[in-house]
This record gives sequence, C-alpha cells and structure tokens, in this order.
Amino acid sequence: MPLPSIILKELEKIESDAEFTGKLGGRVQSSNGNVYFVKLGSSSEAEQYTGEAESLRKINFGAPGLAPNVFASGTFEDGKPYFISEYKDIGYLTDKGAAVLGKRLATELHAYKSESGFGFQVPTYCGATRMKNGWYDSWEKCYSEMIGDLLERLKKKGKYQELCTKGESVRKEVIPKLLGPLKFEPVLLHGDLWSGNVGIDKATGEPVVFDPSSFFGHSEADLAIARIFSGFSSSFFGEYHKHLPKTEPASQFELRGHLYELFHYLNHTVLFGGGGYESSALRKMDILLMEVQ
Repeated sequence: MPLPSIILKELEKIESDAEFTGKLGGRVQSSNGNVYFVKLGSSSEAEQYTGEAESLRKINFGAPGLAPNVFASGTFEDGKPYFISEYKDIGYLTDKGAAVLGKRLATELHAYKSESGFGFQVPTYCGATRMKNGWYDSWEKCYSEMIGDLLERLKKKGKYQELCTKGESVRKEVIPKLLGPLKFEPVLLHGDLWSGNVGIDKATGEPVVFDPSSFFGHSEADLAIARIFSGFSSSFFGEYHKHLPKTEPASQFELRGHLYELFHYLNHTVLFGGGGYESSALRKMDILLMEVQ
C-alpha cells in the first residue's frame, strides 16, 4: 500500500527534495538515505498519539538521543493523528547496554526537573490505560490519584471488591506515611519502563527507550515495572544506584518499591483481568498494610 498523500506532504516538510518509500507503522526511507518511522491512527487514538509524542520530546530534552527523535506529529482535519520519528533498528538490551541505560536514567532523565509540579501536561497512556495527569503540588497527592483512578476503573467493572477496599486503605493509611515525608523534586519518568520498551540501537550500540507514558514524579517509581518483569540485569540497577542513591529514608526503599509495583499490578488487572495480576496486587497491599503502621 503506498503512503497516503497527507503523510507524504508531512514528510516533504522535513525533506522537500526527497521521494519516500515504505509503509505505515514501519520503515519509510527517503531518496536521500534518511529513514523514518511513520504511523497514522484513527480519530479515537488522537490523544494517545499526542501523549506519546510529548513524552518522547521531553525524554529527548532531558536525555538527548535516549529515545527516537520526533520530527512531526499532529492531527489532520479529519481527526486522524499522525506521527513521524526516527526509525531505529532495535535489538535486545545487553548487560553493557543496561549499565549505560542505568547511568543515563540516573544522571540525565531523572535529573530533568519539573517547573510545574508533579504530573504531566497532557494525558499519556500506560498500555491502553489513559492517565488523567494534570499537575499536583505533592507526590503524595499525585500518586494517590494515580492509584485511585485505577481503583475506580476496577469498581466500574462490578467486581474486585476486596482489591478496591484494600486499595482505598492503602491510599488512606500507607501513601501518606510512606510518601508524605519524602523530600525530593519531581523528575521526568519514562512511566512504562519494562523490558519490551527498551533495547539497543543496532546502528550505534547505545540503549534506547520507546513507548513511554511519561510524567514528573519520584525517580524510584520508574524502576517498579523493571523489577516486576525480567529483562533488566543487575548491572542496570547497580549502575543506576551508583549515580543516584536511594531516597532517604533508604530503609524504606523496598516498601516504596512494593507501593510503586502495586500501580502496575492494578493496571494489568484493569487491562487483562484478574488471576495472577489481581493476586499479586493483593499480596503487595497486604505487605504494605502490615508493615506500615
């Protein structure tokens, strides 16, 4: 299928003297030798496209080259969103790449501070889940709203009563005690940093991240889903904490980890239903409610 004329016009704004071949949702090459990733969505995906583009732009501002550079994005008159970025041929994350990624997160991405508080300027999507975002003056409020939004989604499904009841207890009893006293400035997070969203640029050997759900928050929250799923070697975490020590009180680092992992277990329950994700969320809640008195 040839590239739509509306997409070709946007590509010609980037390279006016080139011809383009390729396909939507994949690799598009110009006659000048440059390569792009191009996609065109349905009108229902417009907000999701905006969130992805804004996340990638912020990541590249804080950590240049860590994510594909976005050349153009927007919405056409018919409401369909488009997205044009660098095309990267991405391979699996190596131990060496994981160490470099850990250092870059600690020293660049998680050093990029917000001037507006905790949250983000547009809704982003963690998987298919729309993050409400907005701005908050404290991490405690921001994270409580993030958890609360997921609990509301679960309530609307007409089940998960135990999960929702315990979740509200976590919001009331755990989040204020664990997060309220922390002293740190909000920094940019990838937001969905699991092994499927990172890799190595085969052309450069450097680590690259993609498919973000960014917001400004606590740096440790970005490690949560990386801890849940395999794919990150010990070199990643070791190098990360070498350059960015655990937030004080460091003795509560593991408890905060349980709390941050809870978000992803709840989100996966929203996306994929109960079973293992629901039981994992309940287990995290039990640990938190027992340990945080």
